[in-house]
Amino acid sequence: MLGNLQIFLFIAASSFTVIHSLSLPATDPRRSAEGIFIKVNGKQFVKDGQPFYINGLNAYWLMSKASEPTEKEKVSTALHQASLLGMNVVRTWAFSDADDYFPLQTSPGFYNEKMFKGLDFVISEAKKNGVLLILSLVNNHEDFGGKKQYVQWAREKGQPISSPDDFFTDDLVKRFYKHHVKSVLTRNNSITGIPYKDDPNILAWELINEPRCESDISGDTLQAWIEEMAAYVKTIDNNHLLEIGLEGFYGDSISDRKQFNPWYDGAGTDFISNNLVAGIDFATIHIYPEQWIPSSTLLDQFVFVQSWIQAHIRDSNEILGKPLLITEFGRLSPNSYPINLKERDSLYKLVYSGIYGSAKEGGAGAGSLFWQLLIDGLDDLRDGYEVILSETPSTAFVVYHQSQKLFSLNKSHAFT
Repeated sequence: MLGNLQIFLFIAASSFTVIHSLSLPATDPRRSAEGIFIKVNGKQFVKDGQPFYINGLNAYWLMSKASEPTEKEKVSTALHQASLLGMNVVRTWAFSDADDYFPLQTSPGFYNEKMFKGLDFVISEAKKNGVLLILSLVNNHEDFGGKKQYVQWAREKGQPISSPDDFFTDDLVKRFYKHHVKSVLTRNNSITGIPYKDDPNILAWELINEPRCESDISGDTLQAWIEEMAAYVKTIDNNHLLEIGLEGFYGDSISDRKQFNPWYDGAGTDFISNNLVAGIDFATIHIYPEQWIPSSTLLDQFVFVQSWIQAHIRDSNEILGKPLLITEFGRLSPNSYPINLKERDSLYKLVYSGIYGSAKEGGAGAGSLFWQLLIDGLDDLRDGYEVILSETPSTAFVVYHQSQKLFSLNKSHAFT
């Protein structure tokens, strides 16, 4: 077993390798063409005339930690570590609704400036490290308030609603959400001086993290909401890409695709029809096999993952004609649960292989983001899926290897 000093030297040595490999080439898409927005060209992301492939991570906690002067350095460290491993995109929250500890939006239309300045810092630090951001605008779940909090706010204003799913239909709730969208997109960064909607260091906006509307499994309710909100976002900001935040469950639009669902019968979502909305620029899926098919064997879980990825890549290629990004995937950490580290690394390799196989053929598979990166000193945020590089150097090398492979495609697939 490696000791602490050996682990430190191991990470330091790999960091030097990453810096040497990725910071020098002029064609590195993380270091060139500053001020260029990422766009979509058919099934591919493009930047400055060449394909842009993504290897990234989730770190939902960045804004809250950045709002605390004693914790800001942790944000800088995390983004620096991401850059050292060649990662070019980080997904994080641009919401915290009436949260007891770190609220961004304290009540509809009222904001905690301390938290907003934390988000300003995240965007500024990401730019320093050559990392782009995907910013999610609300949560489907109760964590950090979510759609349930919006419904509660409307109830307090006299609206006769009660279900969290009323978030998608109630006019007052929708006005609250639109106000939040506008407040975030038009925010003028107190550090850079750049309005968020004009900042190319933001890759994309996400409408809602993991939307589900189980009160209407036909999918009609959520479809209407996506159409309305996608159009609204584009009236404010046509610079940035937009995605929904879907986990990838299939619905009734092509019913035979439901065979690929783990157990949800769409959960009120429809991967095909939702992503065909004109204002949606790319599709997303999530992957959590041990959550979705918990009683299955490891082999069955890996077979599911491979099938799940290939089905969505195929449909993104043939039906959507848009890029596909795996915005969350993970496996329980060996330090939190009795899961073998080799199993987690194998899942990462399986996901990365699916993306690389599509990308090298010019297909829709455009990248992936693991859940989630933590650094030393954030034990209170451990959720069982955390990757702390100093604890699991083997995972660090798996991630870095994918960065290298995708970086080579960024160069070899340049448009002429």
